[in-house]
Amino acid sequence: MSDVTASHPRGAQAPLDVSDAAALGSEVRDWITLLKPRVLTLVVYTGIAGLLVAPGTLHPVLALTAILCITVAAGAAGAINMWYDRDIDAVMRRTQKRPIPVGRISPGGALAYGVLLGCGSVALMGLATNWLAAAVLAGSILFYVVIYTMWLKRRTPQNIVIGGAAGAFPPLIGWVAVTGGMDVLPLVLFAIIFMWTPPHFWALSLWAHQDYQRAGVPMLPVVSGARETRRQVVIYTILLVPLTLVPSVIGFNSWAYGAVAVLLGANFLRHAWAVWRDAQDPSGVSLTNDVPAKRCFKFSISYLFLLFGALVADRLWLA
Repeated sequence: MSDVTASHPRGAQAPLDVSDAAALGSEVRDWITLLKPRVLTLVVYTGIAGLLVAPGTLHPVLALTAILCITVAAGAAGAINMWYDRDIDAVMRRTQKRPIPVGRISPGGALAYGVLLGCGSVALMGLATNWLAAAVLAGSILFYVVIYTMWLKRRTPQNIVIGGAAGAFPPLIGWVAVTGGMDVLPLVLFAIIFMWTPPHFWALSLWAHQDYQRAGVPMLPVVSGARETRRQVVIYTILLVPLTLVPSVIGFNSWAYGAVAVLLGANFLRHAWAVWRDAQDPSGVSLTNDVPAKRCFKFSISYLFLLFGALVADRLWLA
């Protein structure tokens, strides 16, 4: 009788082998990776903001369900995006270790996973809140998958400008989940994220442009050069800052929020200007490894968190 048999009487279940447990944990992480969890943080945060500032009330269980639906829907879109982009992910340094390019998850499995999660999240949103919220949620998935991923991303350097709408839906969805209708303020929040996306993503693309070039993705630095990209970062940041003041102008928020928006906007402009002023060769390529671009990208994430946090805090204080 072997040692294993001796130590575990007939009918008793042997404990899970350590290597099996590690393999299971690795597989679970791969499926979670398909959902793009780092991207989900901002999506969920802005969706919660839209839900919190909306007039009216939603039962806490239904509110949590709505947030879950927004989270799962965004993850579903990310999984389908990884399925479609598996060819270019394989040649880009920052994406080549994703589960599909390395063969840990099959393309068909990833697609089925994304479609199932997407359909489930939309159905649950409709049943838990209202069908207009479910329709907007479905529209956000389709926009990211069809308009951005399948149509724009590989065809035009304006992919981020137009495709930015995909990431701007969450506060609108949160608002509609509570109210069952549209209004000016959620459209303003949509517009803020829409205008924030180009300088945020182009700052990233300035120091990841070689990846896009290898993959043949026509990001702005690849098509129009680094200098034009830097100029566009400044332009879009200038356009963004006044837009963030609209909630105070229309009386939805106080000027305390407006003051925070001005301070945050001034800091964002400072980072964008540093990107433009970075030492460059005649083609616009950075001579300092695009350190200002990296700083601008990282600040842009904090910027959106703080801006929406101030908007929610100010609104709840007024209430």
